Amino acid sequence: MSTAETDESIAARESSSRKYRVLIVLALAELLAMTLWFSASAVGPELAAAWGLSGAETAWLTNAVQLGFVVGALLSAVFTLSDAVPPRHLFAVSAVVGAVATATIALAVSSFLPAVVLRFLTGVALAGVYPPGMKIMAGWFREGRGFAIGSLVGALTVGSAMPHLLRAVGGVGQPRLVLLGAAGLAGIGGLLVLSVRPGPHQAPAAPFDPGAVRRMVSDRGTMLANLGYFGHMWELYAVWTWIPVYLAASFAASGGESAAFAALVAFGTIAVGGAGALVAGIYADRMGRTTITSASMVVSGAACVGAGFVFGGPVVVLVPFVLVWGFAVVADSAQFSAAVSELAEDSYVGSALTLQTAIGYLLTIGSIQLTPVVAEAVGWRWAFVPLVVGPLVGTAAMLYLRTLPEASALAGGQG
Repeated sequence: MSTAETDESIAARESSSRKYRVLIVLALAELLAMTLWFSASAVGPELAAAWGLSGAETAWLTNAVQLGFVVGALLSAVFTLSDAVPPRHLFAVSAVVGAVATATIALAVSSFLPAVVLRFLTGVALAGVYPPGMKIMAGWFREGRGFAIGSLVGALTVGSAMPHLLRAVGGVGQPRLVLLGAAGLAGIGGLLVLSVRPGPHQAPAAPFDPGAVRRMVSDRGTMLANLGYFGHMWELYAVWTWIPVYLAASFAASGGESAAFAALVAFGTIAVGGAGALVAGIYADRMGRTTITSASMVVSGAACVGAGFVFGGPVVVLVPFVLVWGFAVVADSAQFSAAVSELAEDSYVGSALTLQTAIGYLLTIGSIQLTPVVAEAVGWRWAFVPLVVGPLVGTAAMLYLRTLPEASALAGGQG
């Protein structure tokens, strides 16, 4: 072996080692920052009792974040902030702003309206965390991008579940403790991401271009990947928001379990999706994004209906069921983002991802609000059935994309 070949081999190993170090640091920062998302939702029962909130008002502790995220993401997409501002700086500032808003709820708020305003601000801030994080990751990984973004979504998933864990290990009846814990973790995540440098595949910053959004929405392959994502999102956040209530109602119907146990199962149901995102990322790079996303949505869509049949059943039946559901419901999420990063123009990948997430999260507001309305009419046993529409539409879109020439751009030609 020549000296030049040896040097190239060493450089390749060093580059590979560096990008996986970035993966670990960025995923940890994402996990910590995303603890904010369900911080108020996790203590919703306590806040509802303390502030005299109705069911609809309690739902807005989550929906305000969704709406804020949508507004922040749309503004970011229109002004191409994810491409014009260094992503790590946008991520760090946004995480700290969200942490301050959440700490303010814990320390200075005692009523619905200011809490909703601060939750909305938290959502706006999180729009500067998730899409820029995906852009940073895409800049480090060209091969294995499905696994890399899957790792990031896995971290987001575990982060979203963390408030339930904080509640389970001592936060029952202590909403301020849970909120401050989430705020502190998010602040650490914002500082941590500043150590991450741009990757070799990151496109240069692009100027503001009013025509960029029009080009994004007129691309057939990108929009089919988006449609798959929209169907997935119709189900995902409604399940994450209301699974704790479903579990509490089911345990009550079967004889009762403690609130701490229900919170722990809710944490597990959401957090296991982190493993789902990792596994799906590995196999999507090998088998194709359209295949893995379709399979995930078939399983999670079936669970929307199956939840009615296991409701009130024994713990040994219900807990494995919701863990499988939690594994599948988010497993495909990263692959829609990876698909858009492969299909969209390189110069506007950050904005394309931001636009995708903005519309997807806008849809979640409807499904989050719809689910308790259905539960009031038919009970929590069948409350998730209307969510099956999302996986059905999403699966059809991804299977159609698989038949088109654009699919050759996905997963190195795997579709």
